[in-house]
Amino acid sequence: MILTVTLNTALDITYLVRSLRPHASHRVSEVTERPGGKGVNVARVLAALGHEVTVTGFTGGATGRVVREGLATVPGVVDAFVPLSGATRRTIAVVDDRTGDTTQLNEPGPTVTPQEWSAFQEAYEDLLSGVSAVALCGSLPPGVPVGAYAGLVRTARSAGIPVLLDTSGEPLRRGVAARPDIIKPNADELAELTGSHEPLRATQDARRRGAGAVVASLGPEGLLAATRAGRWRATPPTPLRGNPTGAGDSVVAGLLSGLAEHLSWPDRLTRATALAAATVAAPVAGEFDRGVYEQMLGRVTVSGEVSAA
Repeated sequence: MILTVTLNTALDITYLVRSLRPHASHRVSEVTERPGGKGVNVARVLAALGHEVTVTGFTGGATGRVVREGLATVPGVVDAFVPLSGATRRTIAVVDDRTGDTTQLNEPGPTVTPQEWSAFQEAYEDLLSGVSAVALCGSLPPGVPVGAYAGLVRTARSAGIPVLLDTSGEPLRRGVAARPDIIKPNADELAELTGSHEPLRATQDARRRGAGAVVASLGPEGLLAATRAGRWRATPPTPLRGNPTGAGDSVVAGLLSGLAEHLSWPDRLTRATALAAATVAAPVAGEFDRGVYEQMLGRVTVSGEVSAA
């Protein structure tokens, strides 16, 4: 069982319009609603790959009920959300059907009270029993301490459970100091963490700050990984046109599933890169095109070197 944590859960709403233009009215040709937030997207992909997943975090209000009802229809996903007095946020993705470009609008999320945060921490410790890996994903809602992920990383490590951290800004900086097994920043998040815009140097610096392994998402250029076992670059054959929302979450799912299956780092990176490309090709945020995924598995290029250590 893999545990994913989404403290700022969302209802993801995708609008498809023929052509998105500023300062204009638009007719929406298609609307899709799905449970969202980074860890929820990770869980959905993991379940599609055949893994059992428990999802936790916060949900509340009418939107939260819609999120939980949607997750109840996903085979392999167990709902362990902690109730919240506030309403779960929404995210809006507006997709231009002509160009494939996406405009994203993200609400901030409800305020979490100290009592609700304490209840979550207790639930989290209980859920760690029997899981093989933990993913801590996404932004922090108002009211949650900025060092929250650092504490959750330490709790998982104390239980002997490998933990992947996927967040940004100060929560990432503090979380890295708690020594997570893997972090998965994008290029901008990595530069903000380390002060370096040179990806290879930045991944090495992030490891020195405490991360066991750093897998950086470089968008259409693929992934760059610095690990104890070596350094690798995974590159898709060609950039795909489509909606990139959720591609980073699919990378996390690929890395976690590879960890659970004891795959080598090159094989984990191949899977993660293929899943990211297949997510861009899918019409709805947080899903992946299985046909594209299977095609990409044989076309992703992984180059690099194995560490002598």
